[in-house]
Amino acid sequence: MTEIAEAAPEYEVETEEQILARVRNNARRAKARTWGLRALLVALWLGSWELTASLWIDPFFYSKPSLIWDRLVEWFTEGTQFGSIWLQLYTTVQEAVLGFVIGTVAGVVLGVLLGRSRYWADVLAPFIKALNAVPRIVLASLFIIWFGLGLSSKVATVVVLVFFAVFFNAFTGAREVDGNVINNARILGASRRQVLTAIVLPSATTWILSSLHTAFGFALIGAVVGEYAGASKGLGLLISNAQGTFDAAGIYAGMIIITVVALVAEWVIGLAENRLLKWRPSQAGSGHGV
Repeated sequence: MTEIAEAAPEYEVETEEQILARVRNNARRAKARTWGLRALLVALWLGSWELTASLWIDPFFYSKPSLIWDRLVEWFTEGTQFGSIWLQLYTTVQEAVLGFVIGTVAGVVLGVLLGRSRYWADVLAPFIKALNAVPRIVLASLFIIWFGLGLSSKVATVVVLVFFAVFFNAFTGAREVDGNVINNARILGASRRQVLTAIVLPSATTWILSSLHTAFGFALIGAVVGEYAGASKGLGLLISNAQGTFDAAGIYAGMIIITVVALVAEWVIGLAENRLLKWRPSQAGSGHGV
């Protein structure tokens, strides 16, 4: 028995600092592999597109990455035929942000109020569904007739798109609040306003914040659609002009700029969500990256 015990290997016990360092290193390596694979996929996609457009398909209709890059460089160094690219970008972002804020506030307020009032929700349900069913491009055209080609018509289009994306989530979040919690609060003497602000709103926060990721994408779509229908400046105008002049590279360039703006906004909203929901239990690995 003594010989067996002496022959048994001795294991070195890791300290807490060593375990944390190993976990961080593994996480960094995994992240590096993920980004490396992403970069490889993008390189393969762009390379195959460039090769295909150079050898087999007509780049006049399908464009290619090198032409798109040239158009982006031209816009950011020489400007566009409608002025500086920064002016076009600022105009579209301004329209999207203003409409996003107005539509979000309206969607949250009405969603929570109707979510807690079953009677008014039943009364207004057909009207809300009818408004949600109206094609947005039709509303964009009407807004241009009503408000002109300026900022107001684009903001109105954005508000309509954002409102419904936020409203339905806020409505569902308000309906999903545990009734026992509300009843206990009322027994303890909480007023209707206190129940709404201290229980319903915090409980619906997760639903509301999750809708903002989609809502800002809708905000950019609304701004571009409004500009596409009629505008004097903006990224939608650049894309519309590129379509009219058969400039496929210009269309792709406008799409890329809008995509970058959407990704930056998604990152900012994600930071705000993580900060506001620090109280929520961690759900690591449940649906991340989807």
